[in-house]
Amino acid sequence: MSHEYLNTRSSHPARDASIRSIEAVLKGDKQAWLDNFHAEATVEDPVGVSPMDPEGKGHHGIDAIAAFWDNFIGPGSVRFHIRESFAAGNECANVGTITTRSADGAVGRCELVMVYKVDDEGKVLSLRAFWEVDEMMADFF
Repeated sequence: MSHEYLNTRSSHPARDASIRSIEAVLKGDKQAWLDNFHAEATVEDPVGVSPMDPEGKGHHGIDAIAAFWDNFIGPGSVRFHIRESFAAGNECANVGTITTRSADGAVGRCELVMVYKVDDEGKVLSLRAFWEVDEMMADFF
């Protein structure tokens, strides 16, 4: 699975930020991932109430985003297959599939839409990932 499709699309500040985000996750580079965010950014992954965000309010600010990495991204691995990308204004929506492997080796995958919103410097103001937790959990093996 790949995110190489994004490199075939025209450059756009939000799309470029999404590529940096994905590449940092693939490399396991927490600092590069955090450096891509505005200091007051919000991550909603997934959007709404979930085991990752029991209040459904998102993870606000670099410290909370760093904790999100430590709890949910860093312990395992994530692979991306992006099929479509739509950029408009200061946002980009990427459509694809993620495959995750947890620290204990369980693997799951789900379909999702990731929406990145950037500021004038290309820093991510918000990352909103739309995916269904039940779908992901049902697919773990």
